[in-house]
Amino acid sequence: MSNGWMLPDEVLRDAPAYTPRPGELADLELLLTGGYAPLTGFLTRADLVSVSRRGRLMDDSPWPVPVTLQVPSALAEKLDPGDPARRTVVLTDGEGAPIAALDVADAWPVREGVAALGGPVHRLGDGGHGPFQRLRRTPAEIRSLLPAGRVLGVVADRPLHRPQLAQIAHAARTLAAHLLVMIPVGEEGSGGLPSEALVRSIFAARDRMPPATLVAVPLARRRDEISDALLRARVSAAYGVTHLLSTGEMLSGAGLRVLVPRELAYDNRDGQWRWREDIPPRNRRLALTQAEIDDLLDRGFPLPEWHTPPAVAKELVRARPPRRHRGLVVFLTGLSGSGKSTIARGLADALREQGERTVTLLDGDVVRRELSAGLGFSKADRDLNVRRIGWVAAEIARHRGVGICCPIAPYAQARATAREMAVAAGAGFVLVHVATPLAVCEQRDRKGLYARARAGLLTGMTGIDDPYEEPTDADVVVDTAHLSVDDAVQAVLHHLTETGWVEPRLPGV
Repeated sequence: MSNGWMLPDEVLRDAPAYTPRPGELADLELLLTGGYAPLTGFLTRADLVSVSRRGRLMDDSPWPVPVTLQVPSALAEKLDPGDPARRTVVLTDGEGAPIAALDVADAWPVREGVAALGGPVHRLGDGGHGPFQRLRRTPAEIRSLLPAGRVLGVVADRPLHRPQLAQIAHAARTLAAHLLVMIPVGEEGSGGLPSEALVRSIFAARDRMPPATLVAVPLARRRDEISDALLRARVSAAYGVTHLLSTGEMLSGAGLRVLVPRELAYDNRDGQWRWREDIPPRNRRLALTQAEIDDLLDRGFPLPEWHTPPAVAKELVRARPPRRHRGLVVFLTGLSGSGKSTIARGLADALREQGERTVTLLDGDVVRRELSAGLGFSKADRDLNVRRIGWVAAEIARHRGVGICCPIAPYAQARATAREMAVAAGAGFVLVHVATPLAVCEQRDRKGLYARARAGLLTGMTGIDDPYEEPTDADVVVDTAHLSVDDAVQAVLHHLTETGWVEPRLPGV
């Protein structure tokens, strides 16, 4: 453990363990490495109030944004900041490996069921694991590698295409500065890429940069761009940056000079990137937007070489192949008896006939029996059931298969979580609302559930005494009161074909 801080083994053994959320894990790593200096732990209540009011900690050190840790109230109730034997929490990574011990100095309620903890953190073990650990150097290590003089910092949270590379080269040349490229890792990047794919794309552009030092930094996104900008400036300063090149909204701070680049355009006359206003409109090509880049990749079209170096394009195609080659989650939701399972089976059969990808059907009843045995029908248990289904489907899609799910999934937040897991796996997510009316579902009542619920023999029946939150974000809506099952399956297939997730069927096949 660092800083000479030691705890008896029995205290650590008996201390409760908690896995912070991804953004809090990123904060934790920066606290442990000195990237958040002068912070040495999560803010206490007094520091949090002081930062919100004055932009300073209680000791008067300037600090821009809250850095907090939230835990379940049940965990906080086990702690006593005044008792050395009951004020330690072991913080773990997503796989349960201990990372740090939090010496709780303060605990307070945030909202129902949630509390906040503040206090210093101390490293446990010998560091983290995962891809590109060799790039996750501490600020002190990076500062020792940098040459004397100016250091131009770039937060590369998206792939570097020719316009960005030209701006970086111009700024480094103008300042006569060494370049430090900081690559945010640990979460999906701005271009919809996993962090390891982002790192590969930045390395693919390295031969187009001035001499540079590259470092992976666990920078999580905050709720607003201003907080992001302020925190990035502080972290950049900790790594030795003197001048920061903005790639979005960026505010000066932490003693840095922030450079806001002018807009570049491609000059058709000689193939160079210049300031936009210096090129006649008829000879000018503007940089592609992120939406245009995504569309080209999704449809399987090559990125133009005038805009993207071939090595970078190759990495982007590997990370974001055409939709027809990517994993996909098709998530059907609707009332019991709406026809979800029948449509899902028909869709699975149709996709298997095409033979393009492996198809796995996660039927609601089967999942309840095999994956979620023991769960009831409370809101918490329903959400956990949907989360398990979403996780399994996302893992199927991560490996470029198709996962088809058909739970009732009555709550919007649980469905949103399933979508987030699929997107985080680099896959697509198509939400199908089987919007068959309740009256029709009751008439069918194949399992007799509605009759039992109406008779008071069954509680928690969705649509009767438990709500169904109709999707407002469905990609496809079908109603089996007016459509046959075959027509409903064809409607879903038509959407998947039109949006590029599956190849069109050959005539007569």
